[in-house]
Amino acid sequence: MVNSFVSIIIPVKNFERTIVKTFEYLLDVDCPHDSWEWVIADGGSTDKTVAIIKDWQKKYPFIKLVEIPNCPSPGYARNKALEVVKGDFLFFTDADCAPAKNWISEMLKHFQRDEKIAAVGGEVYTLKVDPDNEVEAWCQHFRFNMVAPRYGFIPEGYYPAFPQQPKPTDIGGHRAFFFGTCNVAYRRSAMKGVGAKFWERPTGEDMDLSYQHRSKGWKFYFAPKAKVDHMHRADLKALRKVWVTYGQAHLPLIDKYVQKSGLEIILQFLKGSPSFTLKLPVRGFVYIGNFHLLHFFLLLFLAGLGLSLFFPALWLKIFSAAAFLLLVYFSYQYIKWNITMEPRSKFLSWCKMKYLTNLSFIQGGLKDFKKYKVLCIEPSF
Repeated sequence: MVNSFVSIIIPVKNFERTIVKTFEYLLDVDCPHDSWEWVIADGGSTDKTVAIIKDWQKKYPFIKLVEIPNCPSPGYARNKALEVVKGDFLFFTDADCAPAKNWISEMLKHFQRDEKIAAVGGEVYTLKVDPDNEVEAWCQHFRFNMVAPRYGFIPEGYYPAFPQQPKPTDIGGHRAFFFGTCNVAYRRSAMKGVGAKFWERPTGEDMDLSYQHRSKGWKFYFAPKAKVDHMHRADLKALRKVWVTYGQAHLPLIDKYVQKSGLEIILQFLKGSPSFTLKLPVRGFVYIGNFHLLHFFLLLFLAGLGLSLFFPALWLKIFSAAAFLLLVYFSYQYIKWNITMEPRSKFLSWCKMKYLTNLSFIQGGLKDFKKYKVLCIEPSF
């Protein structure tokens, strides 16, 4: 039972492909229509998105449209929406998401149970729009944007307390506990209390908003039953662009929240991903996983092979053979997760998508090194 007025905030820009589906699912959410508002912030759509929204407004007066020409980022659009909201609780999702029927009631249950909870986030699954789309199939297999797998398949419950002196991996790595804005609700009084707002960079605004609250002692609660299904990118180019921005966001986040210099080295290829910190005059992290090691041993193999052409020494042949065997081993470790993915006839396609998105992630982490003096060698998938 919904006892509070809620605002659902959705930034949009050229979402004609999926926005109707999102609206249809929202209408089915268990919430009285006099207890909510939808605030749609359009960042300058050039397709039929605005026309669709205005058509729905004629039927449903609880839909508000905030138009923002030349909007620089989704965070900027959300801030503009926050200027007009009336809700006690602010629910965030996207125009390519399909919330579950209990989405609102499940989150409000936890807010009402503990007044120190600033945010409740739910799980994110895949909703395939095109059953033959390989990128959508890959996202589903990869568990793209899912919360629990990101943190070692955590159960329902509170996130860990924010560390007093966070390390880079607490902010941009595998211990960076945050809720994405495709499925999260915030207590409005908490946002006001910390003076929180979204930053206006192209990505990372959801992580920053999380840390603004968690660093002030507010609690975050993971409620997987409050799920949304996500309609993902329809082509590999768009998906790769997203992964570049994910990696790129980590540098300004680490620059903002990590005070001490030092480079974290994470041995991702070992069980438990042990780590240590090198005392260097640079902040950041370096993950060493299967993706990184297959390239490392490929280079060693090629170097040994090339040298053996000019220096036919036995040790060079042994060196090349060992490098080749390790190349095969780490390559297998990297792609073995794709072997069981159906249809198996698309195995090479799944490997290509995994490799290129992982490469894009690492490219993003290196993109603004000169600007922030932060080094991020992103993890292996």
